[in-house]
Amino acid sequence: MIDPGLDRDIDAVIAGLTLPYSNGPTEGVNTKTKRIARQMHGRAGFTLLRHRILLG
Repeated sequence: MIDPGLDRDIDAVIAGLTLPYSNGPTEGVNTKTKRIARQMHGRAGFTLLRHRILLG
C-alpha cells in the first residue's frame, strides 16, 4: 500500500469501502450548524443559536 497507516488499519479501510453505512448525514448537520453560527457572528448567545438550529 501507499501509506503505512493504511496497512495498520486495513480492516477499517475495507469496512469503510464495503459497508453501506456513511456519516454523511451527520456531517451535513454539523456543516449546517457551523454555517448558522458563522452567519450570526457570535450575536445573542447560545439560546438563539439553539433555536435557529432546531427551527431551520
